Amino acid sequence: MSKSSPRRSFGRKSIGTVTVIEAKVHRSSARNARMAFILTAVIIGVLAAVVAAAYVHPIIALFIGAAVSVPCGALAWLLVRIWPVLRLLWWWTPEIVLAVLLLTGWVQLATHTSTLVTLAVVAVVLGVPAAVPALRRQVVAWVWCLIVRHRLRVCFAQFIIANQSGSLPLILWATPTPVGERVWVYLRPGLSLADLEGRLDKIAVTCHASSVLVERASDGNAAYLRFDIKRREVLTATVTSPLADVIDPDAPATDRPTPVIPTALDLPDVQAPTITLPVQPKKQTATSANGSKPAPAPSSDADDLSDWL
Repeated sequence: MSKSSPRRSFGRKSIGTVTVIEAKVHRSSARNARMAFILTAVIIGVLAAVVAAAYVHPIIALFIGAAVSVPCGALAWLLVRIWPVLRLLWWWTPEIVLAVLLLTGWVQLATHTSTLVTLAVVAVVLGVPAAVPALRRQVVAWVWCLIVRHRLRVCFAQFIIANQSGSLPLILWATPTPVGERVWVYLRPGLSLADLEGRLDKIAVTCHASSVLVERASDGNAAYLRFDIKRREVLTATVTSPLADVIDPDAPATDRPTPVIPTALDLPDVQAPTITLPVQPKKQTATSANGSKPAPAPSSDADDLSDWL
């Protein structure tokens, strides 16, 4: 948001102007719109002239191509030029739709019913979610989803490095989780997951959360990320057991022996295992006819003494 410097105009101070679209984004969209008009007009004009030349004279075909290309180029210029406004409307789409539905319902209810019935219906619609804890928690969770989308946009606009054109990441949608919220974001050129991992503590402070985790939401697209906003711990919460309702409080308590917990190991009490080794069979040696052991056969590898005599 930028404010104009105060100046004297007709004896009064001029009122400061507030910009909705950043100047960098405004200049970038104007430049891209001109390029989109030129490219679309040239391509559509050439294609239309080539097709028309098969049926009419080439000069007439050129006029036909020009007549077709100008409206198409103007449409492309308009879409690119109003893209920052469309993105701003996308950020506020849930709030706009919710406001339109509530206003339409109130008008229809007030038109077709009496004042007493209208007040009764409004009291029921507002009182039931406030009185029932489960409904109240669901409403609060979805409200935080709407808040987190805008808090992330503030983070991206303040300290996230933008690309040359100044376009911010596109915040898609958010859903509640048991610990907080989960938001899906589509990055624009100039940002990556590594740029966001070093700023998670700042994002957590901006989103009023305890911590923030970010990871890729698609294996095939690095620009599609998932933010997990963590606000509370569910694993450390106190959980009531239904077994306490089953126990009869009037049942007499039984005396149970106190278990003996060993504090040390007494080695003499440990019986050593008995290990039995297998008996090796004895080898039978061959004997000669007279009962004497045969002489060992001479080695074939021994040296022949006759070679040295």
